[in-house]
Amino acid sequence: MRSLTSLLAFLPFLAKASPLEPRADTFSNPVLWQDYPDLDVFRVGDVYYYSSSTFAFSPGAPVLKSYDLANWTPVSHSIPTLNFGSQYDLNGQRAYVQGVWASTLRYRQSTDTFYWMGCISGGQTYVWTASGTNAGANNGEVSNWDWKSRGTLPRCYYDNGLLIDDDDTMYMVYGKTQIMVAQLNKDGTSEVKTQQVYESPDQIYIEGSRMYKINGTYYIFVTKPADDEYVLKSSNIWGPYERRVLVDSIAGPLSNAGNAHQGGIVDTKDGKWYYVAFLDAYPGGRIPVVAPLTWTADGWPDVVRVNNEWGKSYPMPVKTSKTVPPPTGLDSFKGSSLSHEWEWNHNPDTSKWSLLGGSGGLRLSTATITNDLFSARNTLTHRILGPKSSGTFRLDISKMADGDRAGAVLFRDVAAYIGIHKEGANAKLVMVNKLNMNSDWSTNSTGSVAATGPAIAASSTDLWLRIQSDITPAFGTTTSRTSTFWYSTDGKAFTQLGAAFPMTNTWQFFTGYRFGVFNFAAKALGGEVVVKCFELKAL
Repeated sequence: MRSLTSLLAFLPFLAKASPLEPRADTFSNPVLWQDYPDLDVFRVGDVYYYSSSTFAFSPGAPVLKSYDLANWTPVSHSIPTLNFGSQYDLNGQRAYVQGVWASTLRYRQSTDTFYWMGCISGGQTYVWTASGTNAGANNGEVSNWDWKSRGTLPRCYYDNGLLIDDDDTMYMVYGKTQIMVAQLNKDGTSEVKTQQVYESPDQIYIEGSRMYKINGTYYIFVTKPADDEYVLKSSNIWGPYERRVLVDSIAGPLSNAGNAHQGGIVDTKDGKWYYVAFLDAYPGGRIPVVAPLTWTADGWPDVVRVNNEWGKSYPMPVKTSKTVPPPTGLDSFKGSSLSHEWEWNHNPDTSKWSLLGGSGGLRLSTATITNDLFSARNTLTHRILGPKSSGTFRLDISKMADGDRAGAVLFRDVAAYIGIHKEGANAKLVMVNKLNMNSDWSTNSTGSVAATGPAIAASSTDLWLRIQSDITPAFGTTTSRTSTFWYSTDGKAFTQLGAAFPMTNTWQFFTGYRFGVFNFAAKALGGEVVVKCFELKAL
């Protein structure tokens, strides 16, 4: 591998450049300290697009955009409603850790169509498309996404990657250890043929396939979870393929996090190439990092390293005045739809929530009678921003009913919340912990009240609930990062309720911790809360 120090020693790599500065000379890794794993990345004109896993969260498969590969913002979801089965409705069944795993997203210029494809449990590959975006004619920009279900392909294209070849033929690469390529029909809705193109001679387990054609040569990038990335190379799409190592458990750029792996590569307009991967960085999840690529004379890619590690900082890939909104800020829930930072814990009951319009606000009516938050529909979640951030919800609790439970939750399989338990005419302020799932994602514990706050007027139209979280990576350690829970009745003076909550560093739930807001009924439906706003702040 070539040394970045020898190639670009004149550049101030180690400067602490914020990833939110569009005109900065350098960027810092991670480029987005939020949980966006299993990524697929590509460019249309001046716009870079990025797709990610979401499991049972709905809407699914978020689409992010960037102009420089360093600043990203969500702009759409490829799957507006998870159409994979009734368990995704969380109505007597649940689908935690099922749903959207590693999938693929690409733009087909000839038909002006974005294609999302992913294998879902049951052995089928679902297809969603967005046509009429005018992305090709508008330098990559999309002003309106209109995603439509195109049915299923009757085969599981496991960890798949879509390639649209120079002659507009569509191919899918997929599989684990045995890597397969399928040729699709003209509109990508059925299979023409499939063939094995590679098998690890040493039986090393590989997955996460992405396919590219560069200067007439076919490349398949595969990951050896959860540390390495290999490259397969051939002059023919059907092989034979040679293999070389791209990254082999290289350190950096964060301590107590995994090694950069999986993901994909993308080029700039001026012919430079970049590898976008992710790190296992629990308790926060899996977060994206970027590094430049160089190419050997015989056509193999190399990741540019700093002192033989993944760089903490590199020169900005694209110098541009275009930028995207930062991940922080205030959301007052104005407009006709939720912003794409939000995802429900499963498909929501759409009859039990609404945007109020005008000055904003989100009405959450109770949708489930339960004592188990993991079984309650319509919990709305937002990714935490690392390494430290706070999420503050402003609530109107005046229309809660007896037995209702509402509040702000630190959501994962080991969870805690601060909220209101409505008991008769009284509103009881509580911090609840020890909400846990079993390894099969059934509920082990519905939690217990760890702390009780002062009396809160049941007629309150302004109650602020805040969670402060430290998701600095502690993966593979016994260190527990913590979150704290706070409340305020004026939005200015906040008081902590309960002790700091230790978050789990385990990976098996896959998704990192999220901020969330909920409202469910322990006795009868009919109550509601209004979420007036949410503010995400970096700490």
